[in-house]
Amino acid sequence: MISTGAPPTELAARGLRAYIISMHAHDHHEHHGNDLTKAAQATLEKSGEQWTTMRERVFEALAGFDKPASAYDIAEAVSRAEGRRVAANSVYRILDLFVGANLARRVESANAYMANTHPDCLHDCIFLVCDNCGQTTHIDDDSITKTVRAAAKDMGFSPERPVIEVRGKCADCD
Repeated sequence: MISTGAPPTELAARGLRAYIISMHAHDHHEHHGNDLTKAAQATLEKSGEQWTTMRERVFEALAGFDKPASAYDIAEAVSRAEGRRVAANSVYRILDLFVGANLARRVESANAYMANTHPDCLHDCIFLVCDNCGQTTHIDDDSITKTVRAAAKDMGFSPERPVIEVRGKCADCD
């Protein structure tokens, strides 16, 4: 499945051409735990947004899942942590902001989200989704998405940001 999501805030500010140029092959640091939360906060604030307590709670809940999580899953986790009900609508708005700011990735086919472990680095998304256990792996391979972009352009289509999802079975379930 190939789809396009809304371009990140930085993408919109820098323009598509700058985004494509920035996708060149390079190494990036995967953040985890408190380091991931700090990286997400820095990235969001750099984009001109505020890092509020609720946004932090939603991000921490999202990062705490080992599989893509729906807004309802995240709202439930935040509600338990806060000791009060948090509406999924509020979580959806925050997740939209996170996707736009490159803090989260949306797995289109599952209507679920994953924390981006390298929010300071832009790449097109390639997801490997296990139909058996739901485990989803995000990989960056700009050579593949470059080919997808070229094919779209050959058809007269202007791709914003390809998302590629490969459905199948993970190594644990195979």
